[in-house]
Amino acid sequence: MDVSFASAVVILLLVMDPVGNIPLFVSLLRNVDPARRVAVIVRECAIAFAVLLVFVFIGNPLLVLLGLSDPSLNIAGGVILFLIALRMIFKRPEGIFGDTIAGEPFIVPLAIPSIAGPTALATVILMASRAPERMLEWVLALSVAMAITLVLLLFADRISKWVGERGLLALERLMGLLLTAIAVEMLLRGIETFIRQLR
Repeated sequence: MDVSFASAVVILLLVMDPVGNIPLFVSLLRNVDPARRVAVIVRECAIAFAVLLVFVFIGNPLLVLLGLSDPSLNIAGGVILFLIALRMIFKRPEGIFGDTIAGEPFIVPLAIPSIAGPTALATVILMASRAPERMLEWVLALSVAMAITLVLLLFADRISKWVGERGLLALERLMGLLLTAIAVEMLLRGIETFIRQLR
């Protein structure tokens, strides 16, 4: 996963999917007091950022501890990402991650798995494990991607009204198509690395 800083930011934005999460955030925060919405969004983004940051630093030791290889992580991440991308393209009434609980959301499903989902976790682990000497760069890329995500989600209501339901659906499907391509690339890299190790 030899990527530049800009590519890392773009990939992280795609896997965190702030645009695709706008309808979910608007829906779940509709019954929350408007004065509380900003605090809830900031809190959920902070939790997601903390979780992803932890996995940046402990990802590689965790892989060693569990005996997991880069190919297995690539393939698993690719499969999960592909399934999520398909649900984004072929939208279901229950949403990407299924049914959600009532009341003010806390951690689930906004922070996890909407922002810090399995694919985002796999992505930061792969980045850190492939190039541990660029750890500061990965942390900065994650920070930039999360800052953009936070801004987009803070303006979720306005964006939703401005773009409209059809516009959001089109954007989400476009993100799904991009994620599908990334998923296939992850799968191919995992298979290629695995075959290379067998030789």
